[in-house]
Amino acid sequence: QVQLVESGGGLVQPGGSLRLSCAASGRIFSVAGMGWYRQATGKQRELVAIINGDGTNYADSVWGRFIISRDNAKNTVDLTMHSLKPDDTAVYYCYANIATIPFHTNVDYWGEGTLFTVSS
Repeated sequence: QVQLVESGGGLVQPGGSLRLSCAASGRIFSVAGMGWYRQATGKQRELVAIINGDGTNYADSVWGRFIISRDNAKNTVDLTMHSLKPDDTAVYYCYANIATIPFHTNVDYWGEGTLFTVSS
């Protein structure tokens, strides 16, 4: 069925930049929204950024530093991150709300998660 594949995790120094990517594949009828969540050690999973029919939303903690972009034709979503801080360290999860062929029912899908560490 539907699979979300993430790439771009790793290690970067504070103040640096990195780009995370996610591609959705499978029997996709439509994609209502795609985005990124993250979960740091000892904390709940939180929204980082998302694009859907209502527009683009960012968490306050990443406002002005992160940029989310989406290619609707390719069913991909990217997260470009600048001015990175140690507090950005977390497992980042790709998210998508997708209706599949032939059921046409929107369901939330999640990637496996990619670890991103900001450290000197």
